[in-house]
Order: sequence, then C-alpha cells, then structure tokens
Amino acid sequence: MPRIAAVAPVLPAFAYTQSEITNELAPLITNQPSHRAVMERMHASSGIGTRHTALPLERYRDLGTFRQSNDIFIEVATDLAHRALTNALEQAGLVPSDIDYVMFTSVTGIAAPSIDALLVSRLGLRPNIKRLPSYGLGCVGGAAGLARVNDYLMGHPNEVGVLLSVELCSLTLQRDDSTMANFVATGLFGDGAAAVILVGDNRAELGPAIIDTSSFFYPDSQEVIGFNVGGTGFEIVLTAGVADVIALHFPGNAESFLARNGLNIGDIAAWFAHPGGPRVLEAFSSSLGLADDALARSYRSLEKVGNLSSSAVLHVLADGFDQPAGTHGLLFALGPGVSAEFVLLQWP
Repeated sequence: MPRIAAVAPVLPAFAYTQSEITNELAPLITNQPSHRAVMERMHASSGIGTRHTALPLERYRDLGTFRQSNDIFIEVATDLAHRALTNALEQAGLVPSDIDYVMFTSVTGIAAPSIDALLVSRLGLRPNIKRLPSYGLGCVGGAAGLARVNDYLMGHPNEVGVLLSVELCSLTLQRDDSTMANFVATGLFGDGAAAVILVGDNRAELGPAIIDTSSFFYPDSQEVIGFNVGGTGFEIVLTAGVADVIALHFPGNAESFLARNGLNIGDIAAWFAHPGGPRVLEAFSSSLGLADDALARSYRSLEKVGNLSSSAVLHVLADGFDQPAGTHGLLFALGPGVSAEFVLLQWP
C-alpha cells in the first residue's frame, strides 16, 4: 500500500483578522447599508479569526481585470508551490530528482503551461517527470488528489508521487456583487497551499498507509457548489443545499466504505474533515454521529486560516500527521458536482 511520507502546508505572508478583511471588502461589494449589515453579520458568524491573502489587503481595491488577477495567480501560486514542495521534500529526506509523478490541483486560477510545469526547471525536477494538472475539483481536490496519486503508485510501487494544491481564493473577488453567495464566499475562503509526498509500497519511507479510497458523485446537484466563469472571472456558486447533501448521503457513504474494510465509525480515531464552514462541519458531525471533539482539527484550521478550498483538508492532515501506531484515520471532502472523496489511512 502507498504511504504518505510528508505533508507541508504553506500560507502567503499577508495575514489579517476577519474584521479587517470585512471592513476592507464591504465597500467594494455593496454601498447599501442594509446589505453591508448582512455581510458583516455573516462574516462575524463564520468561526474564522484570521485569513491569509495573496496580496496586501489594500491592493484589492484596485485589483483589475480577470487577466491581471490571473497573472498574479500564476506568480504567487508558483512561489507557494515551490515553498511547499521544498518543505515536503526536506521532511521526507528526498530531493527533487526523486519525484516521478506530480498532480497539481487548483480551482482559483488557470495557467498553460501549468504551475507544476513552471516548477520543473525552477526546482530541478527531472525532465521526464509525469505531470497531471487538474482544474475544477474545487474543495474536494485535496482528498481526490491523494486518491489519484495513490492510484498511480499502486501500479508503480518503486516510485515517488506528489500532490500539489494551491488556492488563491482572494483573487476571485467579485465587486458590486451583493448576492448571499458572495457575502458567504468573501467571509469564508482564504489563500494557501500544500504539498504531499506519497511513496510506493517498495519504498522505505515511513508514514501512514492509504488503505483504501472511494469516490461518490451525486447527480442533479451541480447548482449547489461551483463557479460560473464570466467576464470578471470566477463567480461563486454556493447554496445552503450543501448541508442537505451531507445529511442525505454521508452516513451511508461512510458506513459502506468503512464496512468493505472491516471497520465502522467507532473504529476511526483520527478524523480529517474538509473545513468547509461551521454549517458544513456541523453537518458532517451530526450525520456521522461523531463526538463533540472529533472534528477539532478542522474547526481549528477554519479559525486560523479559513476555508482554503482544495488545500484545506491537507492543512488539517498536517495538523494531525503524527498518530499512535495502528490508528485508523478517515479523510474526506466535498466539491463541485456535488462529489465526495474518502481516504482511509492507517498509521504503521
């Protein structure tokens, strides 16, 4: 079974309190006092204390066209990916030339050549490295990325695979959009990145083994989470239906997935839930019947950095990466589709 050898979360240098972000963004989004009051209440109730941003906060007043925002994405994303992968390699005791396969995921910017390609010369990756850039997985990308790199290593047990996730949600800012979805998004999402190094079964590196993975797609739910791409870039699609999807599907999904591995909910000692927001975490916890403190890592990550889309669950994994021998862990996330991914872990 492939194993996770290292997880390296990174954040941009600029960090602000939730109230500082609200005060800066509110005038850019609405000039109506009643709308601003709603936005301020929603931001204050998000459970978030601080968030990091790709740019100094005042730069968002003059953030230009989609082209200009995306150019910034490419520059900052490449820097963050470089930092994350360098840190992960150091943790794992590996060097760039050891990497055989890299998957890159993001939903907040686009690039061709992709960010992973820009790292080949910059970081000294081998010219014959196999790359798979991915766009569109959204918040599920961290969990799905782990599963897909695991799939690759199942067939290449001597190799090293990398998952790179970079999300710069602040660069998707939509001015003069006083919809509830935009109020929620501007108060929930933060910027960050992570690199995860996985190794095939024949490698000597230590780390939790990926026992099994599972994917679920929920038809007729495409209007629940996502982006509409318009002239001003990525316009958020986000509804209250996320919690309903979790309540309807997650108990059965989790129970059937664990049962095929001879486990049940009570056998999981380490939970790594995507910190999609307070309502999402509450829905995860209540639908699975978890103890009050089971998702403490996810709440802690949400409070410290907000929802980092695909990078978020990887930050949660990094927080709980050291576990006692024999511990079973379950990592999971939701994303556009609506789709879900589960990754079952066991510490050696």
